[in-house]
Amino acid sequence: MPQSEPNFRELMEAAQHSAVHLEMRDIYGVGDEAADFIHWQSTGLRDSDPGSAYWTPWVDLISRAIKRGVTVRRARVVSEPVTEYIRYEHAGTSVNVHAGEKVRWLPRHRAAELLLPGSDLWIFDGSSVLFNHFTGEGNWAPRGMELRTEPKLVRQCADAFEAVWERGTPHDQYEIR
Repeated sequence: MPQSEPNFRELMEAAQHSAVHLEMRDIYGVGDEAADFIHWQSTGLRDSDPGSAYWTPWVDLISRAIKRGVTVRRARVVSEPVTEYIRYEHAGTSVNVHAGEKVRWLPRHRAAELLLPGSDLWIFDGSSVLFNHFTGEGNWAPRGMELRTEPKLVRQCADAFEAVWERGTPHDQYEIR
């Protein structure tokens, strides 16, 4: 059953073993990230300082999870050649890695035969899925986030994530094309 108004931060703070994130869009335009992306487009400079005001909340959240023994993994399915937005994401991923995330990239053509969910998602401790719903332009959709806990659905999403992870290239080996 869908639950209303999930709080990502609370879900991450409550995670005990694992938090995995599956990203499948080629562009996002959400929150303060949109302004940072526009700045990167005009200057070519990306904030990659883990201690900056932009990154500190994320780095602190992930670092606390890692210290609790939570494994945090992020898998990105991307079209190639990549969009300008994916170049921007790639330029900032060093901060995700610095915080303790493991990140892999999978070219979309290598995911063609995989059965993947229709939305980006987070899975916490293999027991809940937080779907991230976006508009076509990459902004948060009115529904935004949707928390689901049905075991069969969680397992399907976890299997999809693992299939992407298995085929993905670690961040330090992925070359932008």
